Amino acid sequence: MPTLPSFPVLPGQAWSVHKRPSYSTRVASHVSGREARTPFYSYPLYEFELTFDALISNAAFPNLGSNSLQSLMGLYLQCQGQYGTFLYTDPTDNSASGQLFATGDGATTTFTVMRTLGGSTEPVSWVTAVSNIYLNGVVQTSGWALTPPNTLTFTTPPGFGAAIAGDFTFAFQCRFLDDQTDFENFTSGLWQVQSLKFRSVKP
Repeated sequence: MPTLPSFPVLPGQAWSVHKRPSYSTRVASHVSGREARTPFYSYPLYEFELTFDALISNAAFPNLGSNSLQSLMGLYLQCQGQYGTFLYTDPTDNSASGQLFATGDGATTTFTVMRTLGGSTEPVSWVTAVSNIYLNGVVQTSGWALTPPNTLTFTTPPGFGAAIAGDFTFAFQCRFLDDQTDFENFTSGLWQVQSLKFRSVKP
């Protein structure tokens, strides 16, 4: 699988940041007031909205990073708007430690890496690094491999009932929500983006 470009970390990003988990549900209402609800998503998709107060196209303002405009606009152009995908590392939601994500059955060797947020467990969009894998709490220094975006494969099937856990970092595989985005040159040498929206996609 090809390596995806990463969303840049830029000093000119402003507050606030919006993160919207979303589902799709069909709701059929009856005249009695009862409802029949059918969920279409097993796991949520996430929509993000960011604002950038200051981007520069040169090195005139070192505190804003060099060529930050090119970094952000370049990613947008590389993705061709909504078409391509990229990896977004959410600063507040990008790692798991000791995360239990599967149980061995003595035959299965391939497992999807999962994470738990509150009471909800869902697949990780894209695992960026794995520092440790555990079987029943014991670190496994070998015998496993990570396949992008989120699959862990063991050489030997974990035993029946074996708890499979890991320490890892992850990102969200995303696409932009629009085929055009407004980059505003609001004063000499400085640009801004008042709203940049993108959403996660299912691998």
